[in-house]
Amino acid sequence: MIGLVTGPQVAFWLLAPIMILAAICMVLVRKAVHSALLLATVMICLAVQYAAQDAPFLFAVQIIVYTGAILMLFLFVLMLVGVDASDSLVETIRGQRLLAGVAFLGFGILLIAAVGNAIYGHPTGLADAQPDGNPKGIAQLLFGKYVFAFEVTSALLITAAMGAMMLAHRERLTKKKTQREFAEERIRKYAEQGIHPGPLPTPGVLARHNAVDTPALLPDGSIAPTSVSRVLQARGTVFPEAEERADIEEVRELDLGEPYPREAESTDLTGFRDEEEKR
Repeated sequence: MIGLVTGPQVAFWLLAPIMILAAICMVLVRKAVHSALLLATVMICLAVQYAAQDAPFLFAVQIIVYTGAILMLFLFVLMLVGVDASDSLVETIRGQRLLAGVAFLGFGILLIAAVGNAIYGHPTGLADAQPDGNPKGIAQLLFGKYVFAFEVTSALLITAAMGAMMLAHRERLTKKKTQREFAEERIRKYAEQGIHPGPLPTPGVLARHNAVDTPALLPDGSIAPTSVSRVLQARGTVFPEAEERADIEEVRELDLGEPYPREAESTDLTGFRDEEEKR
């Protein structure tokens, strides 16, 4: 007798190859953002597997906590801070390829054993194991049989949070400066080092373009290098200085009384004569 194919089996055989492929690509791709997106694919497929196995609590936790919170925070950090795109060809850990091969072999044996146990093992009825539902069963285990381990884990997390706050906290060793002292310090730096005490010029001021990559111009026509973000300068995406100086020279020629040459006036009077005849 041929057994019927159930929904969890269909979900497993459809999503398991996607999860394995995404996990392999996650450790092979070069860009960290692509790796994070592939990790999100693995987490979402795992959440669907939980839902197919009648585990709604684990499904919700997988989506809300892991995919929705931790992974999105990781993506935001990557997008705001950025990563270095340069790749080093020197191995920082000796023998890491051998260790990676041993770990891959161990995970392969574990995967084969798990699949074999799922296919040839004796199934356990979920209704008999959890007659009141999966969330209630997990709650009974956490707050009943394993309540001491749960409280110890909670205390460990609170201790880790307090330790992070203590490490990040810095005692003030000097007296807090007032606004007057800050102003005097800025004026002193301007007198000694030539650092302007005011705000930096905005990009595009007095220039031909107002884009963020266009340096501002000083009243004498020179370029203000501090008007463009240092990030754009490091990336090399600043408006070319040669074109900027060409625009400056063009403006100076106009100021000296050398306007653009006028276009030659048309000598075709056909239209004008037609209008005169109509009148």
